[in-house]
Amino acid sequence: MRNHTPVTEFLLMGIPHTEGLENVLFVFFLAFYLLTLLGNLLILLAILTSSNLHTPMYFFLGNLSVFDIFFPSVSSPKMMLYLMGQSRTISYQGCASQLFFYHFLGCTECFLYTVMAYDRFAAICHPLRYTVIMNHRLCTIMTLGTWMGSCLHASVLTFLIFKLPYCGPNEVDHFFCDIPVVLPLACADTSLAQMVSFTNVGVVTLICFLLILTSYTRIVISILKISSSEGRRRAFSTCSAHLTSILLFYGPVVLIYLRPASSPWLDSVVQVLNNIVTPSLNPLIYTLRNKDVKLALRNALIQGPLLTREFLLSLISD
Repeated sequence: MRNHTPVTEFLLMGIPHTEGLENVLFVFFLAFYLLTLLGNLLILLAILTSSNLHTPMYFFLGNLSVFDIFFPSVSSPKMMLYLMGQSRTISYQGCASQLFFYHFLGCTECFLYTVMAYDRFAAICHPLRYTVIMNHRLCTIMTLGTWMGSCLHASVLTFLIFKLPYCGPNEVDHFFCDIPVVLPLACADTSLAQMVSFTNVGVVTLICFLLILTSYTRIVISILKISSSEGRRRAFSTCSAHLTSILLFYGPVVLIYLRPASSPWLDSVVQVLNNIVTPSLNPLIYTLRNKDVKLALRNALIQGPLLTREFLLSLISD
């Protein structure tokens, strides 16, 4: 270490084997990023403006939409900048910030899906006591616990990775800073950090998955006890969007963090799906078959210009 200068910045190498495709990738990233922002902002607008959607399920869906706005913002803007020809370098602090917010928001999503599974369990298995179980106080506590637990999780991982010395090389074989690509650049023994980070991510993911599995096992048992086929169909339809989102979330997590061998190209493709594509699909998943959200969104879009017009007229008349 005495013969090396500490690294003050990293060089993001981007997605492997995509040389010459910068313009195509820029359009791809920009389109999905704008679609993500628009879709999730519309869901937030529908939930905030409609009193019919002021329920625990939509409260958690609103939190998920906030996450889906911020999560792609961790990596997409920087990648689009260097696809336009800007510098590929990222400062040491910027790299640490990317890693922290990526795992903070990723863990938040994991916890949110677990809380949403419990919400569906309470609604289907205990419909008469649902409003008592999922009261405002419990929803607030679970939401605060979700964000605070995620912050602790990300802080531990970031501290473990960046307390190690980095003295070169500084080429990150990825389009943003994450544990599997930053940790090999450390010029010290990384076995402890690797073991703790692998265990941390694995334990959090496994516990959330088991809790979700337990909730849906109870839900399936309750649905099968419903006598009418129409009742079973309606009960299952309330869970289908959540199940689809869970599959889209856990697939990339398993492929990136919980497999023994690493493939830079496969990791990059999976991360693109996880970071860019999935957040843009969640608004579609939760609205295509949800009449309440579509009606609330339609009313918000119709009433918005009218309210703006009335407000401007009142200002002119005053």
